[in-house]
Amino acid sequence: MFEWFECKVKYEKTLESGLVKKTTDTYLVDAVNFTEAEKRITEEVAPFMTGEFQVADIRRARYAELFWTSEESADRWFKAKLTFITLDEKSGAEKKTSHVVLAQAADLRAAVRRIDEGMKGSLMDYTIASVAETPILDVFRYQEVAPEHTQQGAREEAV
Repeated sequence: MFEWFECKVKYEKTLESGLVKKTTDTYLVDAVNFTEAEKRITEEVAPFMTGEFQVADIRRARYAELFWTSEESADRWFKAKLTFITLDEKSGAEKKTSHVVLAQAADLRAAVRRIDEGMKGSLMDYTIASVAETPILDVFRYQEVAPEHTQQGAREEAV
């Protein structure tokens, strides 16, 4: 079972003015554990980095759902807290539970629309308690490697 990990990568960035500035960017990867998260983020960002970089921080990120889009303008990620209202069958009282979701969108309004679209099929009543932009630049989902690309597959082809 994969979990989401928020990874911060430190590197030196050359500004348009020619100055070199140390910066930290945040990414999200899904992995089995912290070790795999570090390996995956290193593999994902290495082709885009010039010079040295370091994975400065990794922490578990608990998102119940991610709402993706293929829109070009949707280049930001918004974190939203959804509150679900259920009825306790025994007492008849309302019970509220919260879940945090992540939505890819161009702006705040689009993020709320994306969340509402994603929740259309839900049978539970919910309210959006809060929405805020995150510093996440990109999200890297786990992609399974086809059998012919694994070590065992490579050995079988060689035989």
